[in-house]
Amino acid sequence: MSKIFFSVLLGLVFILSPFSTAANGQEQSFKITSPWFFVKEIPAKFEISSKRNTTVEDTIQAIITTPDTTYTFCLINGSGTISVPIQQKGIVTVEISNYKEEIDVNPIPLWFSIIPPLIAILLALLLKEVYTALFLGIIMGTAAMHFYSGSNILTALFQGIFTFIDTYLIRAIADVGHASIIVFSLLIGAMVSLITVNGGMKGVVDVLAKRARSPRSGQMITYLLGIAIFFDDYANTMVVGNTMRPVTDRLKISREKLAYIVDATAAPVAALALITTWIGIELSYIQEGLNAINIDESAYSVFIKSLNTRFYPIFTIIFMFMIIWMKRDYGSMYKFEIMAREAKPEEEPQANSNSTTHLEEVTDKARWYNAVIPVLVVVFGTIIALFYTGYSPEVWDNQSITFGTKVMDTIGRSNSYTALLWASILGVLCALGLTLTQRLVNLNRSMEALIDGIKTMLPAILILVMAWSLAAITMELHTANYISGLLIKMQVSPYLMPALTFVLAAAIAFSTGTSWGTMAILYPLILPASWLINQQNGLSYDTSINLFYGVISSILAGAVFGDHCSPISDTTILSSLASGCNHINHVKTQMPYALTVAGVSLCIGIIPSAYGVSTWILYPVGTLIMWAIIRKVGKKT
Repeated sequence: MSKIFFSVLLGLVFILSPFSTAANGQEQSFKITSPWFFVKEIPAKFEISSKRNTTVEDTIQAIITTPDTTYTFCLINGSGTISVPIQQKGIVTVEISNYKEEIDVNPIPLWFSIIPPLIAILLALLLKEVYTALFLGIIMGTAAMHFYSGSNILTALFQGIFTFIDTYLIRAIADVGHASIIVFSLLIGAMVSLITVNGGMKGVVDVLAKRARSPRSGQMITYLLGIAIFFDDYANTMVVGNTMRPVTDRLKISREKLAYIVDATAAPVAALALITTWIGIELSYIQEGLNAINIDESAYSVFIKSLNTRFYPIFTIIFMFMIIWMKRDYGSMYKFEIMAREAKPEEEPQANSNSTTHLEEVTDKARWYNAVIPVLVVVFGTIIALFYTGYSPEVWDNQSITFGTKVMDTIGRSNSYTALLWASILGVLCALGLTLTQRLVNLNRSMEALIDGIKTMLPAILILVMAWSLAAITMELHTANYISGLLIKMQVSPYLMPALTFVLAAAIAFSTGTSWGTMAILYPLILPASWLINQQNGLSYDTSINLFYGVISSILAGAVFGDHCSPISDTTILSSLASGCNHINHVKTQMPYALTVAGVSLCIGIIPSAYGVSTWILYPVGTLIMWAIIRKVGKKT
């Protein structure tokens, strides 16, 4: 009986299926893919493809009607893509031959794109707690996406939470670059923990204590070490912060001051050095801009010529030296420095502080080389790996290229993430080998130390992942387009373009927490726009190209400045982590210094330089003004 039933059912399926296909042929003939949410003024991408297996006409006309206007385009071999702006709520109709499909749209206002990062930043500063601030900023963005896609407020709220977890959080972790930074940070944390347990860090403290006998000398050594590790900002941050923290603790230098020195010698130094992990990506962005405006000059040449107007990174290095040498601080930094000198407990607990509870276990075996050798392995291992991953026989066999150009080209081609991973695991293995061969602690205790080191990094890793999630949301909401659009709509003097570009880059980096992302957005956008403004105002080629160099410098300098001030920046977070400093305390203490340098850079550097004042005049004047500010506002520590 059952066989008869299934036979009849199967027969009905075969009989009815052709009729079903015919009846629903219109619905099944084309597949239309569109964004699940829309943003005003931002072109939305519609992809159309045929579902039929049969041969499709070579060319089919398709019509998309938005609430604003109608667009016509052609499908080639049954497929095509078109991007159209959606300006208001309504119905988008797609018509292809006899096929028609309607899509409800309600675009998110472009101005709203600034709200999620703004909420995260303001709440972080108000609550003095970054986890909640980041979470609420993220949910504000994801919930808005669902709300404007048709959900009610309550439903959108829960959908936003789920979207954060299953989409943005997973993407942030799965990204190769992000995962590399996470693993690198965990390995460095493990290495630092092990060289603390085996007495190596205690040995370094003992050696440096003989030279760093005062807070000033301790800060100066940290400053010089930060400049020495110039090739990568991440490696700089993790190595300098973790190495110098025990030294600065012994000299009663606040963790906040250490975090500032670490942060201020990371990106600014990497932004100026000719051999860094930044050089390749920056040259590619510059080349894209040059291609857009048809300037017959190499990206490398433009990069070199723009170095002398990178006022913010240069003034930051000078300012930091004067702050240390003059033994003066101001703002929140002064309070924390006085508390550290007087050995008073801080008002806020030290977040992300690495454990040093096992330091005293091996004080009788404190050997400095057990810490220095693994650190040097990381430093030189990174350099060697950068050359290895970026090596090109065509470049090195080319006799017409100078040695310096070959080195920069190799570093530019290198895979910095791979280099950092290789170097960090070698550092861990080196530390482990030194520990076991000298029988400082046994294998079980060494493994416990490595795990303890990994645990100390987890709070900062969580902040990093959430910051990356928020950055992805700001990208999809086109926060940068909103901010840059405000600038482009303003009819500004070409001589003010470098200054406005600096402010714009700072605003985007502050809102998104990424200097690299800011450069990726602004270089192709601002370089052609600034050149066009120069030409429209009838400026000569020499004047235009000098302003063009200033704009290039301002993009990077502004990105570094905004990144310094942003509580959601990965380098700011890593600086707090490596220094064992409360993250919000680091942001609060660093911001007055960063704003001071930015103000001098803008008023004394960028604007006068655009009008033709020589940098030989501007740098001494800017330095003198910063000295006067420190002298007048700063207090002796």
